[in-house]
Amino acid sequence: MIQDDSLRPSEDQSESAPIQIGSLIAIAVGNTRTRVGSFSGGNKECLNPQSFESSDSAGIAQRVKEISDSLGELSADQPTVVIAGVHPKHADEIERALHDVVSFPTYRFGRDFQIPIHHTLTESGEMTVGQDRLLCALGAFDTLNQACVVIDIGTAVTIDFVDGTGVFHGGAILPGISMMLSSLHDSTANLPKLTYRKLDAGSNEPAKQTDEAILLGVTYAIRGAVRTLTERYAEHYQAYPQTIVTGGDLGVLEGDELIDTFVPDLQLQGIRVACTKLIDEDDDE
Repeated sequence: MIQDDSLRPSEDQSESAPIQIGSLIAIAVGNTRTRVGSFSGGNKECLNPQSFESSDSAGIAQRVKEISDSLGELSADQPTVVIAGVHPKHADEIERALHDVVSFPTYRFGRDFQIPIHHTLTESGEMTVGQDRLLCALGAFDTLNQACVVIDIGTAVTIDFVDGTGVFHGGAILPGISMMLSSLHDSTANLPKLTYRKLDAGSNEPAKQTDEAILLGVTYAIRGAVRTLTERYAEHYQAYPQTIVTGGDLGVLEGDELIDTFVPDLQLQGIRVACTKLIDEDDDE
């Protein structure tokens, strides 16, 4: 286990966070999909969660307006909108679209304030780690309050480790389901381009035809990576962590006995936790 004096805090967090968050609209911008949801009155439940293509900036902005209008019926205060993401171009387009339909300001991690999480990353790792990984780590520790392996299955798959004090230790990145399927088709002469579907979970037979062989390979590339890396992290930590899964393709792990918890909106929860921590730090100062 890594001792406290070796922890590297996140980048300078002197930027001002929103002073109050009565109602929060969280936007998690991914490479392929963007997830929008809201939190109200300090409640941890994610309300109105919905996914969009990340390129659909107008649809995302309209959804934010609808949510803000509904929240306005419950509170006179304007909601706070906070954007996080791994695709800056999509985030820029979403923010511009928001300015056309709502009058209140939007905040972005990385520009207006940093994600408040302790980590053990190298200097290079700190500069390049995705916001999605850090926010999912915050959301996971807030959910489980113990050491955990955080698995996010989207365009890419990330399998990260958070220790029993909430410190982010990094992890592994591998291609997501769609990326694997596209690569097999694009890089070969005869392998078909497939849409993912779950195979019969009760069968342990080898696949008898090419499409099923591809689906079997993709499924167990992810399942095998999750199992092997969880065991690796457990050996490193000298204790077996809980496992928590999120992401648009989390269904690939449904039925896997290794998985303890599924949370579809873990990154949105992470945005909520990060904002709460920033407010608490501001109050302490």
